[in-house]
Amino acid sequence: MVQTQLPHDFVHPFSPAGRRNPYPSLTWLRENAPLFRDPYSGLHYATDHASCARILRDPRFSAALGQRERHRDQPLPALMLTTDPPEHSRLRAPGRLLLGPAAVREHAGEIARGIGDLIAGLSWRAEPEATEDLGYPFATLVLSVVLRIPADERPAFTALARQVSVDLDPLAGPAAARAGRQAMGLLTRYLDGHVDRVLAAERGPAASSPLARLARDGRLARAEMLGILALTVVGGFEPLACLVGNALTWLLPRPAAVAALRSGDAASGERAVDEFLRLESPIPFVARVTTQPVPLPGGQLAAGARVLAVLAAANRDPAVFGQPDDLRLDRTPSLHLAFGGGPHFCLGGPLVRSCAAVLLQSLARRHPGLRIAPGAPPEWAGSLIPHRVSGLRLALA
Repeated sequence: MVQTQLPHDFVHPFSPAGRRNPYPSLTWLRENAPLFRDPYSGLHYATDHASCARILRDPRFSAALGQRERHRDQPLPALMLTTDPPEHSRLRAPGRLLLGPAAVREHAGEIARGIGDLIAGLSWRAEPEATEDLGYPFATLVLSVVLRIPADERPAFTALARQVSVDLDPLAGPAAARAGRQAMGLLTRYLDGHVDRVLAAERGPAASSPLARLARDGRLARAEMLGILALTVVGGFEPLACLVGNALTWLLPRPAAVAALRSGDAASGERAVDEFLRLESPIPFVARVTTQPVPLPGGQLAAGARVLAVLAAANRDPAVFGQPDDLRLDRTPSLHLAFGGGPHFCLGGPLVRSCAAVLLQSLARRHPGLRIAPGAPPEWAGSLIPHRVSGLRLALA
């Protein structure tokens, strides 16, 4: 593979400035070097949709080896995130009891009622901040319903969920990584005792929640079951919270889009969520390592190549998406890769789509004049994962 010469004004997408606005650099890479080897890190960046989709689906790209690239100083547990098929498939199948379509339908009514209460409570705040005052409470609500967390335990659960979310960021420093590991130990111990309490309260099959059904499933060891629960928190809490602010950043300056969302049905709401995720996914890339030589449109990869499928770039590839930098709520089908693809397609994807659609549509209906509050404009945070907006204050109407 020929090493492409970068322009002198190129802003690395992982630099502080690049994290805030990676898209000019990602567009340049996709147009000029869709399979680019970073001379500093040795990582290969795949930025076109065809290559990223191939990386996510081709078994020669190992997710297990990719996760080891993030390894700091602790052994990686056997989770869906850290394994390849067939081990991944063995762990994933029981996970559908908790996060599959049937479980999503079972939780829908309770989550919708909670969203109504959450939005009603916003009226008591002066210029609520989208992520802190809406996104995080929304993520707490959704995961608390799924995991059967009682109301009086939710503040402590939220604190743990925020602390363990540092594990998402591969650039987290040693101190933050240690704090994240400590929080993960506390979270796992909490979930261990919590599951026993749920099982004691739900003795009859007719009263069994998706969580209880997962806990009673004999296909998993206890530690594996707890791993699924912990991964649900780590992989779900921050992305759910950050999706809200990211979506509103695109939605609120466009009154026609707000009106369309407000008047649309549930299916149109889910299409809108897909479009917001396409434009500003909280998870902008995934890591893989090749187990064999693999050809891609941009060049040949040797065995052992460290590869990033840059989803944020693939999701704006004009070869797949017309007007890729524009918000189009009616885009269908949407072939975005924000939920990944192949065996590792996000198990919680249907939950995210349905719950976020209810939240955004309910917000637009309850506050038809909702807008970004005047004053200091919101900024994109300097974090790598999750990619999120900060300081987005809302004027309710």
